[in-house]
Amino acid sequence: MHTETKDTYGNVLAQGDTVLLTKDLKVKGTSVTLKKGMKIKNIHLTDTPTQIEANAPGAKGLVLLTEFVKKG
Repeated sequence: MHTETKDTYGNVLAQGDTVLLTKDLKVKGTSVTLKKGMKIKNIHLTDTPTQIEANAPGAKGLVLLTEFVKKG
Protein backbone atom coordinates (compact mmCIF):
# COMPACT_ATOMS: atom_id res chain seq x y z
CA MET A 1 0.00 0.00 0.00
CA HIS A 2 1.40 3.39 -1.00
CA THR A 3 1.00 6.13 1.59
CA GLU A 4 0.36 9.64 0.29
CA THR A 5 3.24 12.10 0.45
CA LYS A 6 2.14 15.16 2.45
CA ASP A 7 3.77 18.51 3.21
CA THR A 8 4.22 19.96 6.69
CA TYR A 9 0.58 21.16 6.72
CA GLY A 10 -0.94 17.88 5.53
CA ASN A 11 -1.48 18.89 1.88
CA VAL A 12 -0.99 15.98 -0.53
CA LEU A 13 2.02 16.41 -2.83
CA ALA A 14 2.12 15.08 -6.39
CA GLN A 15 4.86 14.42 -8.93
CA GLY A 16 5.90 17.72 -10.56
CA ASP A 17 4.48 20.00 -7.85
CA THR A 18 6.17 23.20 -6.70
CA VAL A 19 6.98 23.55 -3.00
CA LEU A 20 8.32 26.29 -0.73
CA LEU A 21 10.85 25.71 2.05
CA THR A 22 9.58 26.42 5.58
CA LYS A 23 13.06 26.88 7.10
CA ASP A 24 16.68 27.46 6.10
CA LEU A 25 18.37 24.17 5.19
CA LYS A 26 22.12 23.53 4.97
CA VAL A 27 23.00 21.12 2.16
CA LYS A 28 25.38 18.45 3.49
CA GLY A 29 28.73 18.29 1.74
CA THR A 30 28.44 21.77 0.21
CA SER A 31 28.59 25.40 1.27
CA VAL A 32 25.04 25.92 -0.04
CA THR A 33 22.22 26.99 2.29
CA LEU A 34 18.68 26.87 0.93
CA LYS A 35 16.73 29.81 2.35
CA LYS A 36 13.27 29.75 3.89
CA GLY A 37 10.66 30.63 1.26
CA MET A 38 12.78 29.33 -1.66
CA LYS A 39 10.61 27.89 -4.42
CA ILE A 40 11.54 24.36 -5.52
CA LYS A 41 9.88 23.39 -8.81
CA ASN A 42 9.12 20.02 -10.36
CA ILE A 43 9.57 17.72 -7.36
CA HIS A 44 9.81 13.95 -7.68
CA LEU A 45 8.12 11.58 -5.26
CA THR A 46 10.10 8.72 -3.72
CA ASP A 47 9.12 5.35 -2.27
CA THR A 48 9.43 6.96 1.18
CA PRO A 49 6.39 9.18 1.93
CA THR A 50 8.44 11.53 4.15
CA GLN A 51 10.98 12.36 1.41
CA ILE A 52 10.95 14.07 -1.99
CA GLU A 53 13.67 14.54 -4.59
CA ALA A 54 14.33 17.96 -6.08
CA ASN A 55 16.84 20.18 -7.84
CA ALA A 56 17.73 23.60 -6.46
CA PRO A 57 20.20 26.26 -7.60
CA GLY A 58 23.65 25.02 -6.61
CA ALA A 59 22.41 21.62 -5.48
CA LYS A 60 21.13 18.95 -7.89
CA GLY A 61 19.53 15.68 -6.83
CA LEU A 62 18.53 16.76 -3.33
CA VAL A 63 16.46 14.60 -1.02
CA LEU A 64 14.25 16.84 1.13
CA LEU A 65 12.17 15.83 4.11
CA THR A 66 8.52 16.75 3.64
CA GLU A 67 8.39 18.28 7.15
CA PHE A 68 10.41 21.23 5.76
CA VAL A 69 8.25 22.03 2.70
CA LYS A 70 4.80 23.38 1.99
CA LYS A 71 2.87 23.11 -1.25
CA GLY A 72 3.34 26.23 -3.36
